[in-house]
Amino acid sequence: MRMSKWMLPFLVAILFLTTAIENPSAFASSLKDMQVEKQNIEKKKEDLNSDIKVKDSEINKVESKVESIRSQINELTNKVNKTNTDIERVEEEIAQTTREIKKLQKSIAKLEKRIEERDVVLRDRIRAMQVTGGQVNYLDVLLGANSFSDFIDRYSAVSTLMEADRDIMKQQNEDKEQLEVEKKLVEQKLRDQEKRKDELTRLKVSLDSQKKEKAQLVNKLEAEQKKLGKEKKKLEKEYHEAHEVSKEVEQAIAAEEARIAELARQAEIARKKAEEEARKKAAAAAAQKASASKTGGSSNSPAPTPTTPAPPVSNGDWTRPAAGYVSSEFGYRKLDFVDSTNHRGIDVANSSGTPILAAGHGVVQRTGVLGTYGNIIMIKHSVNGKIYTTLYAHLSSINVSSGQVVSKGQVIGKMGNTGRSSGPHLHFEFHIGGWTAYGNSVVNPRSYVPF
Repeated sequence: MRMSKWMLPFLVAILFLTTAIENPSAFASSLKDMQVEKQNIEKKKEDLNSDIKVKDSEINKVESKVESIRSQINELTNKVNKTNTDIERVEEEIAQTTREIKKLQKSIAKLEKRIEERDVVLRDRIRAMQVTGGQVNYLDVLLGANSFSDFIDRYSAVSTLMEADRDIMKQQNEDKEQLEVEKKLVEQKLRDQEKRKDELTRLKVSLDSQKKEKAQLVNKLEAEQKKLGKEKKKLEKEYHEAHEVSKEVEQAIAAEEARIAELARQAEIARKKAEEEARKKAAAAAAQKASASKTGGSSNSPAPTPTTPAPPVSNGDWTRPAAGYVSSEFGYRKLDFVDSTNHRGIDVANSSGTPILAAGHGVVQRTGVLGTYGNIIMIKHSVNGKIYTTLYAHLSSINVSSGQVVSKGQVIGKMGNTGRSSGPHLHFEFHIGGWTAYGNSVVNPRSYVPF
Protein backbone atom coordinates (compact mmCIF):
# COMPACT_ATOMS: atom_id res chain seq x y z
CA MET A 1 0.00 0.00 0.00
CA ARG A 2 1.45 3.38 -1.03
CA MET A 3 2.46 5.58 1.89
CA SER A 4 0.66 8.93 1.92
CA LYS A 5 2.97 11.86 1.27
CA TRP A 6 1.51 13.52 4.37
CA MET A 7 2.69 10.75 6.68
CA LEU A 8 6.41 11.34 6.01
CA PRO A 9 6.74 14.56 8.08
CA PHE A 10 4.81 12.95 10.92
CA LEU A 11 7.02 9.87 10.92
CA VAL A 12 10.09 12.13 10.94
CA ALA A 13 8.60 14.00 13.90
CA ILE A 14 7.92 10.73 15.73
CA LEU A 15 11.50 9.65 15.01
CA PHE A 16 12.74 12.89 16.56
CA LEU A 17 10.49 12.28 19.57
CA THR A 18 11.74 8.71 20.01
CA THR A 19 15.42 9.62 19.78
CA ALA A 20 14.94 12.58 22.15
CA ILE A 21 13.75 10.62 25.18
CA GLU A 22 17.26 10.16 26.54
CA ASN A 23 18.67 13.38 25.09
CA PRO A 24 16.94 16.56 26.39
CA SER A 25 18.67 18.78 23.83
CA ALA A 26 17.49 16.66 20.90
CA PHE A 27 14.14 16.39 22.67
CA ALA A 28 13.62 20.16 22.66
CA SER A 29 14.96 20.46 19.11
CA SER A 30 12.37 17.94 17.93
CA LEU A 31 9.65 20.09 19.52
CA LYS A 32 10.84 23.08 17.51
CA ASP A 33 10.98 20.96 14.36
CA MET A 34 7.44 19.68 14.94
CA GLN A 35 6.17 23.21 15.58
CA VAL A 36 7.71 24.31 12.29
CA GLU A 37 6.22 21.24 10.59
CA LYS A 38 2.82 22.05 12.08
CA GLN A 39 3.05 25.59 10.66
CA ASN A 40 3.94 24.14 7.25
CA ILE A 41 0.99 21.71 7.42
CA GLU A 42 -1.40 24.50 8.44
CA LYS A 43 -0.16 26.56 5.48
CA LYS A 44 -0.71 23.55 3.20
CA LYS A 45 -4.21 23.10 4.64
CA GLU A 46 -4.99 26.76 3.89
CA ASP A 47 -3.76 26.31 0.31
CA LEU A 48 -5.76 23.08 -0.11
CA ASN A 49 -8.86 24.71 1.35
CA SER A 50 -8.44 27.60 -1.08
CA ASP A 51 -8.05 25.13 -3.98
CA ILE A 52 -11.17 23.26 -2.82
CA LYS A 53 -13.14 26.52 -2.86
CA VAL A 54 -11.88 27.24 -6.39
CA LYS A 55 -12.98 23.74 -7.50
CA ASP A 56 -16.37 24.30 -5.86
CA SER A 57 -16.73 27.55 -7.80
CA GLU A 58 -15.73 25.83 -11.06
CA ILE A 59 -18.13 22.93 -10.37
CA ASN A 60 -20.96 25.39 -9.63
CA LYS A 61 -20.26 27.25 -12.88
CA VAL A 62 -20.29 24.03 -14.91
CA GLU A 63 -23.41 22.86 -13.09
CA SER A 64 -25.08 26.18 -13.90
CA LYS A 65 -24.15 25.73 -17.57
CA VAL A 66 -25.48 22.17 -17.52
CA GLU A 67 -28.75 23.30 -15.97
CA SER A 68 -29.06 26.09 -18.56
CA ILE A 69 -28.43 23.69 -21.46
CA ARG A 70 -30.81 21.12 -19.99
CA SER A 71 -33.43 23.85 -19.83
CA GLN A 72 -32.74 24.59 -23.50
CA ILE A 73 -33.02 20.88 -24.29
CA ASN A 74 -36.37 20.79 -22.48
CA GLU A 75 -37.54 23.73 -24.58
CA LEU A 76 -36.35 21.99 -27.74
CA THR A 77 -38.08 18.79 -26.62
CA ASN A 78 -41.32 20.73 -26.15
CA LYS A 79 -40.89 22.21 -29.63
CA VAL A 80 -40.19 18.76 -31.08
CA ASN A 81 -43.29 17.39 -29.37
CA LYS A 82 -45.38 20.27 -30.69
CA THR A 83 -43.90 19.76 -34.17
CA ASN A 84 -44.71 16.06 -33.99
CA THR A 85 -48.26 16.98 -33.00
CA ASP A 86 -48.45 19.43 -35.90
CA ILE A 87 -47.09 16.78 -38.28
CA GLU A 88 -49.65 14.28 -37.03
CA ARG A 89 -52.39 16.87 -37.49
CA VAL A 90 -51.22 17.70 -41.02
CA GLU A 91 -50.95 14.01 -41.83
CA GLU A 92 -54.53 13.60 -40.63
CA GLU A 93 -55.53 16.58 -42.77
CA ILE A 94 -53.75 14.99 -45.73
CA ALA A 95 -55.56 11.74 -45.05
CA GLN A 96 -58.85 13.66 -44.83
CA THR A 97 -58.07 15.49 -48.05
CA THR A 98 -57.19 12.18 -49.66
CA ARG A 99 -60.55 10.83 -48.58
CA GLU A 100 -62.20 13.98 -49.96
CA ILE A 101 -60.33 13.48 -53.21
CA LYS A 102 -61.63 9.94 -53.42
CA LYS A 103 -65.16 11.23 -52.88
CA LEU A 104 -64.54 13.98 -55.37
CA GLN A 105 -63.16 11.48 -57.82
CA LYS A 106 -66.51 9.65 -57.67
CA SER A 107 -68.32 12.95 -58.21
CA ILE A 108 -65.93 13.78 -61.02
CA ALA A 109 -66.58 10.37 -62.53
CA LYS A 110 -70.32 11.13 -62.50
CA LEU A 111 -69.72 14.56 -64.01
CA GLU A 112 -67.44 13.10 -66.61
CA LYS A 113 -70.09 10.49 -67.40
CA ARG A 114 -72.77 13.15 -67.77
CA ILE A 115 -70.46 15.24 -69.89
CA GLU A 116 -69.68 12.20 -72.02
CA GLU A 117 -73.40 11.44 -72.43
CA ARG A 118 -74.10 15.01 -73.43
CA ASP A 119 -71.19 14.86 -75.80
CA VAL A 120 -72.91 11.90 -77.49
CA VAL A 121 -76.17 13.85 -77.76
CA LEU A 122 -74.38 16.90 -78.99
CA ARG A 123 -72.46 14.87 -81.56
CA ASP A 124 -75.75 13.36 -82.75
CA ARG A 125 -77.23 16.85 -83.08
CA ILE A 126 -74.19 17.98 -84.97
CA ARG A 127 -74.43 15.01 -87.37
CA ALA A 128 -78.15 15.76 -87.88
CA MET A 129 -77.38 19.35 -88.71
CA GLN A 130 -74.65 18.25 -91.08
CA VAL A 131 -77.16 15.96 -92.88
CA THR A 132 -79.65 18.85 -93.25
CA GLY A 133 -77.07 21.20 -94.58
CA GLY A 134 -75.37 22.24 -91.51
CA GLN A 135 -78.29 23.63 -89.47
CA VAL A 136 -81.86 22.78 -88.50
CA ASN A 137 -84.37 25.04 -90.28
CA TYR A 138 -87.01 25.39 -87.60
CA LEU A 139 -89.05 27.78 -89.87
CA ASP A 140 -89.53 25.02 -92.47
CA VAL A 141 -90.74 22.75 -89.70
CA LEU A 142 -93.31 25.32 -88.62
CA LEU A 143 -94.51 26.14 -92.14
CA GLY A 144 -94.94 22.47 -92.93
CA ALA A 145 -97.85 22.25 -90.46
CA ASN A 146 -101.08 20.82 -91.89
CA SER A 147 -103.31 22.66 -89.47
CA PHE A 148 -103.19 25.22 -86.75
CA SER A 149 -103.23 22.51 -84.16
CA ASP A 150 -100.29 20.85 -85.94
CA PHE A 151 -98.60 24.24 -86.06
CA ILE A 152 -98.99 24.62 -82.32
CA ASP A 153 -97.61 21.14 -81.75
CA ARG A 154 -94.70 21.80 -84.08
CA TYR A 155 -93.99 25.16 -82.40
CA SER A 156 -94.04 23.56 -79.00
CA ALA A 157 -91.72 20.81 -80.16
CA VAL A 158 -89.33 23.29 -81.77
CA SER A 159 -89.29 25.41 -78.62
CA THR A 160 -88.61 22.34 -76.50
CA LEU A 161 -85.78 21.26 -78.74
CA MET A 162 -84.21 24.69 -78.77
CA GLU A 163 -84.52 24.98 -74.98
CA ALA A 164 -83.08 21.50 -74.57
CA ASP A 165 -80.13 22.43 -76.72
CA ARG A 166 -79.50 25.53 -74.66
CA ASP A 167 -79.82 23.59 -71.36
CA ILE A 168 -77.50 20.88 -72.56
CA MET A 169 -74.89 23.40 -73.60
CA LYS A 170 -75.26 25.40 -70.41
CA GLN A 171 -75.13 22.34 -68.17
CA GLN A 172 -72.20 21.01 -70.12
CA ASN A 173 -70.26 24.24 -69.58
CA GLU A 174 -71.22 24.43 -65.90
CA ASP A 175 -70.22 20.84 -65.29
CA LYS A 176 -66.91 21.35 -67.02
CA GLU A 177 -66.23 24.54 -65.01
CA GLN A 178 -67.24 22.83 -61.76
CA LEU A 179 -65.02 19.89 -62.57
CA GLU A 180 -62.08 22.17 -63.27
CA VAL A 181 -62.62 24.23 -60.10
CA GLU A 182 -62.97 21.21 -57.86
CA LYS A 183 -59.92 19.58 -59.32
CA LYS A 184 -57.88 22.75 -58.76
CA LEU A 185 -59.12 23.23 -55.18
CA VAL A 186 -58.39 19.70 -54.14
CA GLU A 187 -55.02 19.62 -55.87
CA GLN A 188 -54.05 22.99 -54.32
CA LYS A 189 -55.16 21.87 -50.87
CA LEU A 190 -53.15 18.70 -51.20
CA ARG A 191 -50.08 20.62 -52.38
CA ASP A 192 -50.40 23.04 -49.43
CA GLN A 193 -50.67 20.21 -46.98
CA GLU A 194 -47.72 18.37 -48.45
CA LYS A 195 -45.71 21.61 -48.33
CA ARG A 196 -46.70 22.16 -44.68
CA LYS A 197 -45.70 18.60 -43.86
CA ASP A 198 -42.33 19.09 -45.56
CA GLU A 199 -41.76 22.28 -43.54
CA LEU A 200 -42.66 20.57 -40.30
CA THR A 201 -40.46 17.61 -41.15
CA ARG A 202 -37.51 19.92 -41.83
CA LEU A 203 -38.23 21.76 -38.55
CA LYS A 204 -38.28 18.46 -36.68
CA VAL A 205 -34.95 17.45 -38.24
CA SER A 206 -33.47 20.83 -37.22
CA LEU A 207 -34.79 20.53 -33.67
CA ASP A 208 -33.51 16.98 -33.35
CA SER A 209 -30.11 18.16 -34.57
CA GLN A 210 -30.10 20.97 -32.00
CA LYS A 211 -31.10 18.51 -29.28
CA LYS A 212 -28.27 16.21 -30.30
CA GLU A 213 -25.75 19.07 -30.18
CA LYS A 214 -27.05 20.19 -26.78
CA ALA A 215 -26.94 16.62 -25.47
CA GLN A 216 -23.33 16.29 -26.66
CA LEU A 217 -22.47 19.55 -24.89
CA VAL A 218 -24.18 18.32 -21.73
CA ASN A 219 -22.17 15.09 -21.92
CA LYS A 220 -18.99 17.12 -22.32
CA LEU A 221 -19.87 19.41 -19.39
CA GLU A 222 -20.89 16.45 -17.23
CA ALA A 223 -17.54 14.82 -18.02
CA GLU A 224 -15.81 18.06 -17.02
CA GLN A 225 -17.96 18.20 -13.88
CA LYS A 226 -17.01 14.62 -13.05
CA LYS A 227 -13.35 15.46 -13.56
CA LEU A 228 -13.63 18.51 -11.30
CA GLY A 229 -15.44 16.38 -8.74
CA LYS A 230 -12.57 13.86 -8.74
CA GLU A 231 -10.03 16.67 -8.40
CA LYS A 232 -12.05 18.12 -5.51
CA LYS A 233 -12.22 14.70 -3.81
CA LYS A 234 -8.47 14.36 -4.23
CA LEU A 235 -7.93 17.78 -2.64
CA GLU A 236 -10.37 16.91 0.13
CA LYS A 237 -8.50 13.65 0.74
CA GLU A 238 -5.20 15.52 0.91
CA TYR A 239 -6.81 18.08 3.23
CA HIS A 240 -8.15 15.28 5.43
CA GLU A 241 -4.74 13.63 5.53
CA ALA A 242 -3.12 16.99 6.36
CA HIS A 243 -5.73 17.54 9.06
CA GLU A 244 -5.13 14.10 10.53
CA VAL A 245 -1.35 14.59 10.43
CA SER A 246 -1.81 18.06 11.96
CA LYS A 247 -3.78 16.51 14.82
CA GLU A 248 -1.09 13.86 15.27
CA VAL A 249 1.64 16.52 15.26
CA GLU A 250 -0.36 18.57 17.76
CA GLN A 251 -0.64 15.49 19.97
CA ALA A 252 3.09 14.85 19.56
CA ILE A 253 3.82 18.51 20.41
CA ALA A 254 1.55 18.28 23.45
CA ALA A 255 3.28 15.04 24.50
CA GLU A 256 6.69 16.63 24.06
CA GLU A 257 5.56 19.74 25.94
CA ALA A 258 4.41 17.43 28.73
CA ARG A 259 7.75 15.65 28.72
CA ILE A 260 9.62 18.95 28.90
CA ALA A 261 7.33 19.98 31.74
CA GLU A 262 8.13 16.68 33.43
CA LEU A 263 11.84 17.40 32.95
CA ALA A 264 11.25 20.76 34.62
CA ARG A 265 9.45 19.04 37.52
CA GLN A 266 12.25 16.51 37.88
CA ALA A 267 14.78 19.35 37.75
CA GLU A 268 12.82 21.13 40.49
CA ILE A 269 12.85 17.99 42.62
CA ALA A 270 16.57 17.50 42.02
CA ARG A 271 17.26 21.18 42.76
CA LYS A 272 15.32 21.14 46.00
CA LYS A 273 17.09 17.95 47.01
CA ALA A 274 20.46 19.53 46.17
CA GLU A 275 19.52 22.69 48.07
CA GLU A 276 18.52 20.59 51.07
CA GLU A 277 21.83 18.73 50.93
CA ALA A 278 23.66 22.04 50.51
CA ARG A 279 21.88 23.44 53.58
CA LYS A 280 22.85 20.37 55.58
CA LYS A 281 26.46 20.67 54.43
CA ALA A 282 26.43 24.38 55.19
CA ALA A 283 25.05 23.68 58.64
CA ALA A 284 27.70 21.03 59.23
CA ALA A 285 30.40 23.37 57.95
CA ALA A 286 29.12 26.16 60.17
CA ALA A 287 29.16 23.83 63.17
CA GLN A 288 32.66 22.72 62.28
CA LYS A 289 33.73 26.35 61.84
CA ALA A 290 32.28 27.26 65.20
CA SER A 291 34.12 24.38 66.81
CA ALA A 292 37.34 25.39 65.10
CA SER A 293 36.98 29.01 66.20
CA LYS A 294 36.91 27.86 69.78
CA THR A 295 40.31 26.25 69.26
CA GLY A 296 41.66 29.39 67.60
CA GLY A 297 41.34 28.21 64.06
CA SER A 298 40.48 30.68 61.31
CA SER A 299 39.70 30.70 57.66
CA ASN A 300 40.97 33.41 55.32
CA SER A 301 39.34 32.07 52.12
CA PRO A 302 38.30 35.06 49.97
CA ALA A 303 34.64 35.36 48.94
CA PRO A 304 34.09 34.62 45.27
CA THR A 305 33.48 37.67 43.10
CA PRO A 306 31.12 37.61 40.12
CA THR A 307 32.86 37.49 36.81
CA THR A 308 29.92 38.97 34.87
CA PRO A 309 27.94 42.05 36.02
CA ALA A 310 24.26 41.13 36.46
CA PRO A 311 21.19 42.38 38.30
CA PRO A 312 20.81 41.07 41.85
CA VAL A 313 18.99 37.76 42.19
CA SER A 314 15.84 37.98 44.33
CA ASN A 315 14.80 35.52 46.98
CA GLY A 316 11.80 33.32 46.25
CA ASP A 317 10.80 31.46 43.13
CA TRP A 318 11.36 34.33 40.64
CA THR A 319 13.87 37.08 39.96
CA ARG A 320 14.05 40.12 37.68
CA PRO A 321 15.42 38.97 34.27
CA ALA A 322 17.44 42.09 33.39
CA ALA A 323 18.78 45.34 34.80
CA GLY A 324 17.42 48.60 33.32
CA TYR A 325 14.27 50.68 33.29
CA VAL A 326 10.80 49.45 32.34
CA SER A 327 10.07 51.11 28.99
CA SER A 328 6.70 49.47 28.34
CA GLU A 329 4.22 47.80 30.67
CA PHE A 330 1.95 44.84 30.06
CA GLY A 331 -1.40 45.55 28.30
CA TYR A 332 -2.77 48.16 25.90
CA ARG A 333 -0.31 50.68 24.50
CA LYS A 334 0.08 53.07 21.54
CA LEU A 335 3.24 53.10 19.39
CA ASP A 336 4.49 55.28 16.56
CA PHE A 337 4.74 52.39 14.10
CA VAL A 338 1.61 50.56 15.35
CA ASP A 339 -1.73 52.30 15.93
CA SER A 340 -2.51 50.18 18.96
CA THR A 341 -1.56 46.83 20.41
CA ASN A 342 -2.15 44.66 23.43
CA HIS A 343 1.39 44.34 24.77
CA ARG A 344 1.89 40.76 25.95
CA GLY A 345 4.84 41.39 28.25
CA ILE A 346 7.07 43.92 29.98
CA ASP A 347 9.94 45.66 28.18
CA VAL A 348 13.18 46.43 30.07
CA ALA A 349 15.47 48.86 28.25
CA ASN A 350 19.28 49.04 28.67
CA SER A 351 22.38 48.96 26.51
CA SER A 352 23.11 46.12 24.12
CA GLY A 353 24.96 43.27 25.78
CA THR A 354 23.27 43.67 29.17
CA PRO A 355 23.09 40.19 30.77
CA ILE A 356 19.74 38.43 30.62
CA LEU A 357 18.94 36.12 33.54
CA ALA A 358 16.65 33.11 33.82
CA ALA A 359 13.68 34.38 35.83
CA GLY A 360 13.37 31.00 37.54
CA HIS A 361 14.69 27.46 37.64
CA GLY A 362 13.67 25.42 34.59
CA VAL A 363 14.49 23.67 31.32
CA VAL A 364 15.17 25.54 28.06
CA GLN A 365 12.34 24.64 25.70
CA ARG A 366 13.31 26.60 22.63
CA THR A 367 15.96 28.97 21.27
CA GLY A 368 16.40 30.73 17.94
CA VAL A 369 14.46 33.21 15.82
CA LEU A 370 10.69 33.61 16.29
CA GLY A 371 9.17 36.08 13.79
CA THR A 372 9.04 39.69 14.99
CA TYR A 373 10.42 38.59 18.41
CA GLY A 374 13.86 38.22 16.84
CA ASN A 375 16.23 35.98 18.82
CA ILE A 376 14.40 34.32 21.70
CA ILE A 377 14.81 31.91 24.60
CA MET A 378 11.81 30.01 25.97
CA ILE A 379 12.09 28.31 29.37
CA LYS A 380 9.69 25.83 30.96
CA HIS A 381 9.43 26.11 34.78
CA SER A 382 7.97 23.88 37.46
CA VAL A 383 7.06 25.58 40.76
CA ASN A 384 5.46 23.35 43.34
CA GLY A 385 4.35 21.04 40.52
CA LYS A 386 2.69 23.83 38.51
CA ILE A 387 4.03 24.61 35.01
CA TYR A 388 4.93 28.10 33.76
CA THR A 389 6.72 29.36 30.64
CA THR A 390 8.85 32.50 30.28
CA LEU A 391 9.94 34.07 27.00
CA TYR A 392 12.93 36.41 26.46
CA ALA A 393 12.96 38.29 23.11
CA HIS A 394 15.07 40.68 20.93
CA LEU A 395 18.32 39.14 22.24
CA SER A 396 21.69 39.93 20.68
CA SER A 397 23.14 36.57 21.74
CA ILE A 398 22.01 33.28 23.27
CA ASN A 399 24.16 31.42 25.82
CA VAL A 400 22.02 28.30 26.36
CA SER A 401 20.64 25.52 24.19
CA SER A 402 17.35 23.66 23.95
CA GLY A 403 16.92 20.99 26.62
CA GLN A 404 19.45 22.60 28.99
CA VAL A 405 18.56 22.80 32.70
CA VAL A 406 19.07 26.36 34.00
CA SER A 407 18.96 27.92 37.46
CA LYS A 408 17.23 31.08 38.59
CA GLY A 409 19.55 34.04 37.99
CA GLN A 410 21.75 32.17 35.51
CA VAL A 411 22.93 34.29 32.57
CA ILE A 412 21.20 32.88 29.49
CA GLY A 413 21.86 35.60 26.91
CA LYS A 414 22.51 39.27 26.11
CA MET A 415 20.09 42.14 25.50
CA GLY A 416 19.75 43.25 21.87
CA ASN A 417 17.63 44.85 19.18
CA THR A 418 16.69 41.91 16.91
CA GLY A 419 13.24 41.42 15.34
CA ARG A 420 10.78 44.32 15.32
CA SER A 421 12.34 46.59 17.89
CA SER A 422 12.82 50.34 18.26
CA GLY A 423 15.96 50.01 20.40
CA PRO A 424 17.91 47.58 22.58
CA HIS A 425 15.62 46.09 25.22
CA LEU A 426 14.32 42.81 26.63
CA HIS A 427 10.72 41.83 25.88
CA PHE A 428 9.74 39.45 28.73
CA GLU A 429 6.55 37.34 28.72
CA PHE A 430 5.10 35.14 31.45
CA HIS A 431 2.66 32.30 30.58
CA ILE A 432 0.71 29.96 32.82
CA GLY A 433 1.23 26.53 31.32
CA GLY A 434 2.70 26.48 27.80
CA TRP A 435 3.44 29.37 25.47
CA THR A 436 0.78 29.99 22.81
CA ALA A 437 0.99 32.14 19.69
CA TYR A 438 -2.46 33.65 20.37
CA GLY A 439 -1.49 34.71 23.89
CA ASN A 440 -4.44 33.15 25.69
CA SER A 441 -2.08 31.85 28.38
CA VAL A 442 -0.14 35.09 28.94
CA VAL A 443 -0.42 37.07 32.21
CA ASN A 444 1.09 40.24 33.60
CA PRO A 445 4.65 39.28 34.72
CA ARG A 446 4.36 41.63 37.70
CA SER A 447 1.90 39.17 39.24
CA TYR A 448 4.82 36.76 39.75
CA VAL A 449 8.19 38.40 39.01
CA PRO A 450 9.61 41.33 41.07
CA PHE A 451 10.41 44.37 38.85
